Amino acid sequence: MLVKEYRICMPLTVDEYKIGQLYMISKHSCEQSGSGEGVEVVRNEADTHPQHGPGQVTEKRIYLSSKLPAWAKAFAPRFFYVTEKAWNFYPYTITEYSLSFLPKFSVRIETRFENNNGSNDNIFGTPTPAEHVSFLDILSDPIPEKHYKESEDLSRWQSRKTQRGPLEEGWREDHQPIMCSYKKVHCSFEVYGLQTKTEDFIHKNIRDILLIGHRQAVAWVDEWHGLSLEEVRQYEKMMQQKTNIKVKQSTGAPTSSAPVYSRSMSVTDERTLKKMGAPEPSGGSTVPQGPVRLNSSSE
Repeated sequence: MLVKEYRICMPLTVDEYKIGQLYMISKHSCEQSGSGEGVEVVRNEADTHPQHGPGQVTEKRIYLSSKLPAWAKAFAPRFFYVTEKAWNFYPYTITEYSLSFLPKFSVRIETRFENNNGSNDNIFGTPTPAEHVSFLDILSDPIPEKHYKESEDLSRWQSRKTQRGPLEEGWREDHQPIMCSYKKVHCSFEVYGLQTKTEDFIHKNIRDILLIGHRQAVAWVDEWHGLSLEEVRQYEKMMQQKTNIKVKQSTGAPTSSAPVYSRSMSVTDERTLKKMGAPEPSGGSTVPQGPVRLNSSSE
């Protein structure tokens, strides 16, 4: 098993990022869905943990077949997906990934958020060996060229709402506010001859995803800053519907029959989404009529 700890700082507070994280994940998932890839939300509902209190549990199917290296495609089925189960008890979250056809594959990510610049070496109770700790810089660390957007370049970014930015070299030393996303990643693929190669491949992809997602959360701050939790949850629901439709059309793979949402949006919700500048779901209607069932047919 390969264990690494990633620390990603952002010019935000932990309270602000509670909204920003939900917004970023929803918008990012929709943007990345298409061309045989995407994220289908199977379950997203309130949950209470005996230790961490009230939160949200989410189950997703992530289609990544086109991202596989050639050596991995040889034993992967045509339609395969990674199952993601996440328990969000903010500011603590647990995320687990599994593959039904590879029982020896697993990824577990523990995340904690704190208002500091990554200085807490004991946030998970047991210190991670220094050689396994990586600081990811959302300003200067490279990301895949295809994911670069000038509007998300934090050396050029400036927030109208918060008056923050652009970021400059060494910003983590004295920027206020500042928070850190601590992520302890446990990656295991116990197959002789493929273990090291696969675990390294997974960590490289996790690194890229973390950098891109956290950059976007900051770059999009004027889109989500000031929203209430209820407003961002409505945005999340609408974007999940749009994303599920894109994934179904793109992959042609069968989807779950389980409903994702339990209630329809009200007129107030529609106005909220328009205020946020959210795109309309496929079909042109912003407000679903009646209970929303996204996966009643073939993700």
